[in-house]
Amino acid sequence: MKRYGMVIRVRPEKLDEYKRLHAAVWPDVLKMITDCNIRNYSIYHKDGFLFSYFEYVGDDFKADMAKMAADKTTQEWWAVCMPCQEPLATRAEGEWWADMEEVFHWD
Repeated sequence: MKRYGMVIRVRPEKLDEYKRLHAAVWPDVLKMITDCNIRNYSIYHKDGFLFSYFEYVGDDFKADMAKMAADKTTQEWWAVCMPCQEPLATRAEGEWWADMEEVFHWD
């Protein structure tokens, strides 16, 4: 299992819409998240930033993310969520949400 933390900005005028969307995530999107070996997934908000945390339990993250990206329903979900988001200028090439470095963990 590998833990992931990611960050992105939320457009202030879209925060309520983003919260509304995530109060009723489409069931097929949730199924795809599970099918792609993601568990314990949360998104937090603070001061215009969204922070996501999840645990990946598969053995080929790149392949699972490609599977998710190829899913038509997930693409439609992203199309309604992406206008609410503003990627960080410092993100790596190809990232929408910026991957974060884990600097501490304790069980």
